[in-house]
Order: sequence, then structure tokens, then C-alpha cells
Amino acid sequence: MNLFKTLLLAPAALGLLSPLAASAAPSIALDKYSAADEQVTSVSQFNDVKPTDWAYQALSALVEKYGCVAGYPNGTYGGGKAMTRYEAAALLNACLDRVTEVTDELKKLINEFKAELAVLKGRVDGLEARVGVLEANQFSTTTKLKGIATFVIGGNSFGGNNNANINSAQAVQGATTFNYDLRLNLDTSFTGKDLLRTTLRAGNFASGAFQGGSSAPQNQLEVASNESCGLTDSAGNATACGDTVYINRLFYQFPIGTGFTATIGAKVRQDDMLAMWPSVYPGDSVLDAFTYAGSSGTYSLNLGAGAGLTYTDPSGFNASINYVSANGQNGNPQNTALGGGILTNGANSTFTTQVGYAAKNWGAAVAYTYGQGVGFAGTPQLVAGSTAATSYNSVALSAYWQPSEGGTWVPSISTGWGYTGFTQTTNTVTAAQSWYVGLQWADAFVKGNAAGFAFGQPTFVTAISTANAFPNDAGYAFEWWYKFQVTDHVSVTPAIFYLTNPLGNNSQGGLTNLGALVKTTFKF
Repeated sequence: MNLFKTLLLAPAALGLLSPLAASAAPSIALDKYSAADEQVTSVSQFNDVKPTDWAYQALSALVEKYGCVAGYPNGTYGGGKAMTRYEAAALLNACLDRVTEVTDELKKLINEFKAELAVLKGRVDGLEARVGVLEANQFSTTTKLKGIATFVIGGNSFGGNNNANINSAQAVQGATTFNYDLRLNLDTSFTGKDLLRTTLRAGNFASGAFQGGSSAPQNQLEVASNESCGLTDSAGNATACGDTVYINRLFYQFPIGTGFTATIGAKVRQDDMLAMWPSVYPGDSVLDAFTYAGSSGTYSLNLGAGAGLTYTDPSGFNASINYVSANGQNGNPQNTALGGGILTNGANSTFTTQVGYAAKNWGAAVAYTYGQGVGFAGTPQLVAGSTAATSYNSVALSAYWQPSEGGTWVPSISTGWGYTGFTQTTNTVTAAQSWYVGLQWADAFVKGNAAGFAFGQPTFVTAISTANAFPNDAGYAFEWWYKFQVTDHVSVTPAIFYLTNPLGNNSQGGLTNLGALVKTTFKF
């Protein structure tokens, strides 16, 4: 049978093109690439082709004589699939490279598909040119850059019956401010399974209306970074960053065996080393108080030098263990202002274990953290002198559920509760608790938009060592927001929040905080 007749009997050329498509398709894990581009030398390599098929001989000739037909990545040929004239031209074009003799039949076939072959050649030439431009201007062959820029404009209104507290808060956070936060993630993979993450961050919330602080510590926004960036004041104390680009993350993750992932970093956060996060209430929520899964003692989001190990089972069961020293870069363990070292009293460290289960649309976790250091790491909500604690034990129970599909009036529900007991203190605080409930409506009113509401009690003192005395520290927090998804990369989120007792026991019920803001997020 000559080549002309054989080609007419050949099924769709998609089988020919599939190896090329497989190798060009984007993939996060490089090990998932198919081996389908290996040379097919026998028709018997297709598991869906039988000798009784009517075109078996034609296909056999194309494969074994001309070597110009390949199959799909799953080892099938797909002989029953329909084909277009462009696909037929692609099949012919591949076979032409392997044919040394141009017969009359082949000339007729080339002439028949002349237009399609020209279009195909133009497309290939165009792709080669675009690939050349990308290769010449690529940032890195192993690194991807992802960025998030956030604008926040808004202000606070303070009330209550304690004029001193109101005036103090108004003096520090009473203006309408316009702030920004910028995060650039450089994700590098050397094997396709590992991850080296470098995060650059900058912002100017340190003196803004929503930076927390002693006047109203609970109004810090999730997006407002107040961490140290290596700067110190005249007394040698660490200061918050302002318009300074600094390293926010630098850690390396890699698999160990089946299901295990190890993480080590000079600057890694506690939740970077958890197999699951036990909440679906958005991480870009408004108040920072609602980002701790209900327990800012257990999930302190401690950031520093650390290492961890996670295990994830296909059934959904998972487990995590990690250690973080916020002062791991400092060499003086006796420095009372900065602390120092790893596994020292001044490390400001957390040791965390978590066991969880993540199903398709729900999950739950129980976690424990032992903290030791010069402060209650990552918990600006806790007041009434608790920052003098030198060690504590904290437990958390958290869970979430979300509907299988969006666009309904049923929201996702995330909730959590935490308890912290202080084993060594230099004041009267011995125990604290916290809890929250977060609701989110996906596709609210318009597909792609979202709405949310959260309420709860940020960490508050529940027990003190003074006999027959009870703390007056509890307060409530509420937030409401609606996110307009303007484009795939831009969203605008107006929001309001209300704090009933942001100073805890120190305010004696004499301060409230109403805040309003508009947050615009750019992802690129």
C-alpha cells in the first residue's frame, strides 16, 4: 500500500501532535511530564489497536515503515477520533520529514494540502520566534515571580466614656491615611518537587491608622506588617519597617519519601510548615485578629529561623511538627531587648504540633504550641501585662466547612477556639482564651465577587494569680467586607470593623473603635 492511500486511512493526527502538546503544557511539578514522546516503533505499542481493526495494516505501515505516527500520553492511539484538515496536514508534514522519495502520489497529496501546510508552517515559525524572544528575556529558567500589591485608604472613629483613652487613640490613629503593602514571591524549583521561596516585602503601615500599637492594639490589619526588618533605634531596640524593602521569607522545602515534606529556613513562618491551615476564611481578611484560626497563642505565626516536618496521607489525614525562633539570628542570649539564639530563654520561640484531617469540603485540626522567650510571640491582641510572660502552653481546636459550589446563599463557615496557660510570669496573668467565627459567601450577587463577616473575641485574659480577683479584659471584634473582583488580577474591597474593648482591662470599658477602609489588591 503506497503512502497516499495509507495516509487517507490513518486516523486523527492528534495522536501525532499529543507528545508535542504534552511537553509544552505548563506544569508545576516537572515529574508529571509524560514519557509519551518516546519513539513508537511498533503498532503493538498502542493498547487500543487490534489486528482485527479495519485500518490496522495502514497504521502498521505508517508506524513501522515510515515511523511518523505517535500516540497519546496514556499509550492509546485514539483511532476513532475525528480529524480536521489542519490535523491531516500536521500528520502529512511529520511524515514528509521521514520520506526520502517523492512519488507522484505524494506530490498529489502535498498539493491537496498545500494551503494547510503553509498555515501550519507559519504557525510553527511564529511559535519558534516567540520562544526565542522569551528565552532571550526570561528572568530565570528555575524561578517564578509572583507579586501582590495592596493599597489601603481609611480611618478610625473612637468612642466610649474614658476621655483619656479616646484622646490618646485619636492623637495616634485619628487621621485618614493611605498606606501600601508590597510582597514579591520568588519561587524556585530545582527538581520540580522542591521549593526555595524568597519573599521581598515593603510597606508603610508602621505609623498609619491601622498599625495596632498601644493605643488600640486590636485594629491592626492583616495586610499591615509591623515586623522588624533589621533596623534599630538609638537605644538598640528593633524598630518596625517603613518604606524599606526587606526579606520577609527565605526557606527551602523538599519531599522526603512518600507523603513527607521537610522545611528549613533562616526566615520561615510557623504556618509555612503546617500540612493544612484549618480555616477557609480568607487570609486577606480585614483585621489581623481573625487570621489566627481562633487561637493567636497556638497559631502565633511566629517568624524567624526554623525547621519543620509534615506528613499528608491520601485519605486526608495529616500531621505537622515545627520549631521557630524569632531571635535565631541574634548571638547574644542575654540581650533582654532583642533576645538571641536557638533553644534559649531569649529565643522568643514556638514549638508546634498539629494533627488534622482535610476532606473535599471540610476539615478540622487540633494543635498545641509551647512558647518560650521574652514575649508572647505574634499576639498583639493580648493586653493587661501578659507580654511579660516567659513561657506558655497553648491549645487550639479549629474547623471549617464550605459548600461544594459557590453562587448560593449558604456561606463557608470557619471557627476556632484557643486556650493559653502561662507557666512562668512576672505579673498576675495565668490564663487567656480566644475564639472566632468567620463566614464567607462565594459569588455573592455577582460571579467572582465575595462577601464576608467575622466576629469573636481576640485573645483576652481569663485568670490572674491574685486571690479572689477576676480580670475585666474581654472584648468583641466584628468585621464586614465585600470584594469586587474587577479583573482576574485586581479586586476592590470596602470594609468596616468594630471593636468593643480594644484595650482590654486597661480601658476599663472606656474605649470603642469603629473603622472603615477600602482595600485594593493587585496580583501579578
